[in-house]
Amino acid sequence: MRALCWEGVNKVAVEEVPDPVLRNSGDAIVRVRRTVTCGSDLHLLGGYIPFMRQGDVLGHEFIGDVVEVGAEVRRHRPGDRVVVSSFISCGRCWHCEREEFSLCDNGNTNPVITERLWGAAPGGCFGYSHAMGGFAGSHAEYVRVPFADVGAFTVPDGVSDERALFASDSAATGWMGAHLGGVQPGDVVAVWGAGAVGQMAARAAMLLGAHQVISIDRYDYRLEMTRRHVGAETLHYERTDIGAELLERTGGRGPDVCIEAVGMEAHTSGPQHAYDMVKQQLRLESDRPAAVRAAIYNCRKGGSVFVLGVFAGVVDKFPLGAVMNKGLTLRAAQMHGQRYIPMLLDRMARGELTTEHLATHTMSLEQGQDGYDIFKNKVDGCVRTVFTP
Repeated sequence: MRALCWEGVNKVAVEEVPDPVLRNSGDAIVRVRRTVTCGSDLHLLGGYIPFMRQGDVLGHEFIGDVVEVGAEVRRHRPGDRVVVSSFISCGRCWHCEREEFSLCDNGNTNPVITERLWGAAPGGCFGYSHAMGGFAGSHAEYVRVPFADVGAFTVPDGVSDERALFASDSAATGWMGAHLGGVQPGDVVAVWGAGAVGQMAARAAMLLGAHQVISIDRYDYRLEMTRRHVGAETLHYERTDIGAELLERTGGRGPDVCIEAVGMEAHTSGPQHAYDMVKQQLRLESDRPAAVRAAIYNCRKGGSVFVLGVFAGVVDKFPLGAVMNKGLTLRAAQMHGQRYIPMLLDRMARGELTTEHLATHTMSLEQGQDGYDIFKNKVDGCVRTVFTP
């Protein structure tokens, strides 16, 4: 089959790779209808997560049709249209029983890397390097889905592919940030990043009853999209004193909940960005935490900060003193998709959550290099590139 593979730093290409086969009785084989780029894929593409091998199939956010199931699969049969959680979880371990699905003890078949790196291994993830299990990704014609009864969800008939696609990761990740960040009715919420995940976090905060949601970014087209499709207020951080503006809009307190939806390649204004860039390139820090710093400094006393962006290792100048002395609650997680996807599909079916606008560019796999280039460089108004194998 054809698949879009990582060939080196900032290089992808379509290759012929072996068709997936059932390996376990709980597996399913899914024919991919649509698969979409994600900001966290750019960390792999740029070589910032050094556990990729040439020829690895990329992609972790997808929708498709079941074509074959293992003997123990009960919830799905060939012909079902399913959206699949990007994280692979067994559904039976201690963490899965607590709905901490991305922390599954059995989803990552190669735990030694992350055990040494982080002290414990999270679950597995499609197409996300050998640190996350080495699973083949979704930028392909077919994908093997382990634990299919746990991670694959039948899409309601009235929900389009373009809408359901983003339940796989972006919408679930954004909802998790608002939910586990503790958004309550009447809260003021600030979201750093107006990409797909940031927009979904803002929309989730609104649906959870936030009184005011403010999205922060530097790209006019993403801010305009957020205002039009999400309904959040927006701030351009290169043209506005974000700290002063947030204090002004919150009666001098600051936001109740701050959500970071940027990740390890964050941009910021001024000398801080150059400092982080140099440190990262010299491998003196692995991640650029500018948006995390901003969220911590601008959150109100006693407030909550949730880190949604992907981070791989260590950061410099982390404001731990601000976290402690302001009495902040700091949380983070990879996406517990299985916890949220059924609810999100229901909301999509009712029209409460729309995501089609995120798919700004649709291309074939053969256009994969162009698709990733425009996504990475944020040209032509690109928010997400969708591939149709």
